[in-house]
Amino acid sequence: MTGKIKLMERLQPTYLKTIYFWCAASGKGSTYSMYTSTTQIRVRYGETDQMGYLYYGNYALYYEVGRAEAIRQLGYTYRELEEMGIMMPVVELNVQYYRPALYDNLITVKTILKELNEGSKIQFHSELYNEEGVFLNKGVTTLVFYDPKEKKKTNMPQQLYERLAPFFKPQP
Repeated sequence: MTGKIKLMERLQPTYLKTIYFWCAASGKGSTYSMYTSTTQIRVRYGETDQMGYLYYGNYALYYEVGRAEAIRQLGYTYRELEEMGIMMPVVELNVQYYRPALYDNLITVKTILKELNEGSKIQFHSELYNEEGVFLNKGVTTLVFYDPKEKKKTNMPQQLYERLAPFFKPQP
């Protein structure tokens, strides 16, 4: 991490705590910024299988919490985007499992936007870590901006693009 521009903590339900920050990532010959949000979720009993492992299908729900909190940090909620006439359906999900998340572990969900496009697609990269900071899982979720009235894809709302743009300027 090269810096923190905003550190914000707030308790939501007791299993969810959110901390936001940004960091710089290396590009080809230059340094480019990316947008990062970190959320913590405790693995609940009902989310596990008989072995006490987080059930594989629930990882996508953790990614969704990370996406929702990342958007909330920008000053929006999914509900507000829907009220603006924008839906965001998932069109692709890729997941890689390395180690299991266990019952009662406090999981850190790191959500990263690595690129900013003005088009209709947005990709959220998710990384999960346990309480010891051990990397457990990663996924990439691709969503599209969709206008339900026109029944077609649309570009990212200009207001959202403008909120994200400062995170993606080349760094000297």
